[in-house]
Amino acid sequence: MANHKSALKRIKQSEKRRLRNKAAMSKVKTLVKKFQTAVSSSDAQEAKQTLTSVVPAVGKSASKGIIHKNKAARIVSRLTRKLNAMAAQAPAPAPTPAKAKKAPAKNKKPKS
Repeated sequence: MANHKSALKRIKQSEKRRLRNKAAMSKVKTLVKKFQTAVSSSDAQEAKQTLTSVVPAVGKSASKGIIHKNKAARIVSRLTRKLNAMAAQAPAPAPTPAKAKKAPAKNKKPKS
């Protein structure tokens, strides 16, 4: 145990920061897991919605120094790639039949 007053204060501060950082990382991990389950269940709408909440949470934790900025960028990049891959795999909607074009009239004079 620390003997100096300043060391005791630093212990208190470190504990506060540790708990704050732990809560922020827990939030990020929970959101990432929620995104992963949406992707695995092929729910593109839910995955896209979850990604829009993951990105700011990751960015905020990086700006506060909880995680490194490169790690934050890597997390966002990987999740975005998964979403894009899932969207590419999804079957495209059936094309609607194009309207038949009318044949040009034969007896019309050309416009001048």
